Amino acid sequence: MDLITLLEAAFLGVVEGLTEFLPVSSTGHLILLDDLLGFEGPPGKVFEIVIQLGAILAVCWVYRQRLFDVLVGLPSERPAQRFTLNVLLAFLPAAVIGVVAYPVIKQVLFSTWVVSISLIVGGFAIILIERLVKEGRHEEVEEMPWRTSLAIGFIQCLAMIPGVSRSGATIMGALLMGVERRTAAEFSFFLAIPTMFAATVYDLYKNRAVLTFDNSLIIVVGFVLAFASALVVVRTFVGFVGRHGFVPFAIYRIVIGALMLALLFAR
Repeated sequence: MDLITLLEAAFLGVVEGLTEFLPVSSTGHLILLDDLLGFEGPPGKVFEIVIQLGAILAVCWVYRQRLFDVLVGLPSERPAQRFTLNVLLAFLPAAVIGVVAYPVIKQVLFSTWVVSISLIVGGFAIILIERLVKEGRHEEVEEMPWRTSLAIGFIQCLAMIPGVSRSGATIMGALLMGVERRTAAEFSFFLAIPTMFAATVYDLYKNRAVLTFDNSLIIVVGFVLAFASALVVVRTFVGFVGRHGFVPFAIYRIVIGALMLALLFAR
């Protein structure tokens, strides 16, 4: 293992943490960067799996008190039950459709061309939705109707296409369903916990035959930096969106997608 590989792992860990919960597609960024950097981590996808786990744990840590309160109140408190039901209903479509469709999508659509185009199309979609949506009716996750949660779950499945963005799909879907801006962002965080844990476990299972923990320093560096950078995003994202909306992310997506397309055409 050389210093360059370690620096690349650190950089990818930061990128994973920064982009996982923003509407810019962490998977898309990692695909683009792997192509540009030629990064070769440990076999069996263990590096990608572990840094994603670091990002998930950041959400759990930031919202640890709220998650604990929900867990404690689940047997008897109606708000805790409604919160849990809404998250599980939104998770259900990805759990079912993902098992069937995701392996095929991964084989066919995981390319820099698809990511670049998805980033651009998604950017314009965010701008359009920002202009269409009015003030949301649902201001708390517990207040959301179950049909709204389920609809958001189906919209989340669009993020199986690399470059679409899981958080982008869920947040924009929530806005279209009448969810208030802050609540849409927080619901995306909460929905990420079962969705990403399930995806991590599924990837571990599918790659169990070739999983190794070679180059453990690379893995640890990526995990720690993904966790730390995701902490920053989760703690600041809701406030940023409240002040500036989602258009800055849309512009970023369009610029990055266009630059990548230009590089691809120039090859």
